[in-house]
Amino acid sequence: MNPKDQKKPAQGGARLQKSVKGPAPSGRSPRPKTPKPARTPRQKLVHVLFIVVTVLAALVVAGFILWNIFIDKPELPVHTPRPQPTSQGGVTVDGKEPTPVNSDRKEDFWTFLVVGRDTYGGGNTDTILLAAYDIPNQKLNVMSIPRDTIINVPWDIKKINSVYNYAPYYDKDGIEFLKEEIAQFVGFEPDFTVVVEWEAVGDLVDAIGGVYFDVPRRMYYNDLSQNFKIDLQKGYQRLNGNQAMQLIRYRHDSDDSGHILNSGYADGDLGRIRVQQDFLKAVISQCLQIKNVGRINELAKVFTENVTTELTINNLAWFAQKAILGGLDMDNVSFTTMPWVPADNVYSRTYHNYPSYVAPDSEKVLALINASFNPYKDDIRMEELDIILVDGSGRLSSTSGHLEDGKANSARPSGSSGSGSSSARPTPTPAPTPDPDPQPTPEGGGDVSDIGPDSTPEPAPTPSSTPGSGSSRPGDGGTTPPPEASPEPTDPGGTETPEPTSPAGTPEPAPTPASEPEPPPAEDPIPTSGPGMEPTE
Repeated sequence: MNPKDQKKPAQGGARLQKSVKGPAPSGRSPRPKTPKPARTPRQKLVHVLFIVVTVLAALVVAGFILWNIFIDKPELPVHTPRPQPTSQGGVTVDGKEPTPVNSDRKEDFWTFLVVGRDTYGGGNTDTILLAAYDIPNQKLNVMSIPRDTIINVPWDIKKINSVYNYAPYYDKDGIEFLKEEIAQFVGFEPDFTVVVEWEAVGDLVDAIGGVYFDVPRRMYYNDLSQNFKIDLQKGYQRLNGNQAMQLIRYRHDSDDSGHILNSGYADGDLGRIRVQQDFLKAVISQCLQIKNVGRINELAKVFTENVTTELTINNLAWFAQKAILGGLDMDNVSFTTMPWVPADNVYSRTYHNYPSYVAPDSEKVLALINASFNPYKDDIRMEELDIILVDGSGRLSSTSGHLEDGKANSARPSGSSGSGSSSARPTPTPAPTPDPDPQPTPEGGGDVSDIGPDSTPEPAPTPSSTPGSGSSRPGDGGTTPPPEASPEPTDPGGTETPEPTSPAGTPEPAPTPASEPEPPPAEDPIPTSGPGMEPTE
């Protein structure tokens, strides 16, 4: 046979029929399938739980991915480098040339200026906080700056909470102006500003389900003009948002007609600051609980509606993640009040009396800044700070060597002197005496006669945001020699004396006596009474 023919496949042919399977060769029938045993109730529960845990794990992973997409680390603002000290300005140490300073920053060290604005009080910035968050070491430090702190400004009433209201006279934004002054005061410019409407505190408290707090005293205050009432019992209790607002705004008690009955806290506004600090610590402690991570949308709404800041919600979420997941606990959250000395012997040429001031204790302030708030790797030096010093006779000078108000010392009554305590200051005149040819004075007091002609200042050069630069701000009056002596720190005593009302001839309605006669923005008059406007007792 031809080999080729053998390899040729067969053509055609019928399809083979499948044979029906017959019995097994052995002749045995197929083995029947064994039915699965029924699950017990416990096994069914375990099976369901396994499915639930699997789904939850998938959701957590998805949420983690989305969360990391949502959060966004903020960019550090560009700050002016620290000025280099020179011997030309008299800045020497033991007769030697000063060593240079550098502007290198600590890693992930963030600073904030937090301002509480009271809309009931006409937008007063009575609550001013400097905060620093050290992420690698998980430390949060907050310093309260009393509203009566005396600062180096060219106008007469030099309280720090006057800066916001004076901004329109210098064609500036109030918060930016305050930020510039804080930078002069502490030696560095805060990275971000956070302006909180006080109502946000109540909304935040409600969003986290209330806060437990030990109310230090019975609080009752009735403001009929603003339909605002404070009515809190003493003791440990759970405060809702409305009650939280009552607590942080309380200054003193009144009857149902609104007449003031007492001075409230024994140490006046400093007692109020202490209670606010304690309450904010309780709020932070509640916010750091992991259960509040699920309330991020509600918390974000509170911030969006009540907080003005350069930070975005994504940036705030980044800080929240670092705090909650990074292990920030209350042992590493510190609240303190700026170290201060009394300065009630400083004369006001506008009101012809002695306003109630506190002056920074320069040495202690510098030590506190370097220990807790300094963002630089090198220590901040005293010559970089612009802190007002008050000697025993009420004479002013500045650690920067430059006094903004050239009239401050020349306006003092001849022969006036004092020890620096409120008991030693001369008795103030009961009512202000109008200056000859007075200039229009904004509502709430304050001297604008030295700002510029016709009571309307020309736009002033922007103050340097970096302290120690030696540049003058509006109203430059030259320098002042070092003070004769700095008063020793003492506890405040006695009752503060409210300043008189505005001088006669003021075009705006005269306010009731208040402890801070600062002018408001020119276009919007503010209430003359109510929370935020009462005298500090």
